[in-house]
Amino acid sequence: MAKSLQEGDKAPDFSMPSTDGPIQLKDFKGSYLVLYFYPKDDTPGCTTEAKDFTSLAAEFAKRNAKIVGVSRDPMAKHEKFAAKHELDVILASDESGETTESYGTWVEKNMYGKRYMGVARATFLIDPSGTIIKSWKKVRVKGHAEAVLEELPA
Repeated sequence: MAKSLQEGDKAPDFSMPSTDGPIQLKDFKGSYLVLYFYPKDDTPGCTTEAKDFTSLAAEFAKRNAKIVGVSRDPMAKHEKFAAKHELDVILASDESGETTESYGTWVEKNMYGKRYMGVARATFLIDPSGTIIKSWKKVRVKGHAEAVLEELPA
């Protein structure tokens, strides 16, 4: 990760278009925020992750938590992705890459010997005052949404 955010750090501010309209970090003050970064809409792992968070959305809401998925895909792609899979999470578009950079999730990847830059799958749990209280880097999708939910006060 380019910048390593730690638990206890203030969450970097952001401003992005989303499936819920324009959003900023301050919009979530007073609630927990699950801010998860993923590589690309409508790919197998990213679809599973979004569906897993959607299946637990009511449980997250009971614990005063909002869920926002961030990728560098454009809004039109996010809207199709959300509609196709009936997603109940906010999807934010970081086409400029500012937010992925500030959260340290824009990284060099290596596939079949080819190096390229891409979004690392990572999640940040931010408390109601805007402080990172838990982070998951190099996320494995299976069981991840449940693990995040377990970190929230019941």
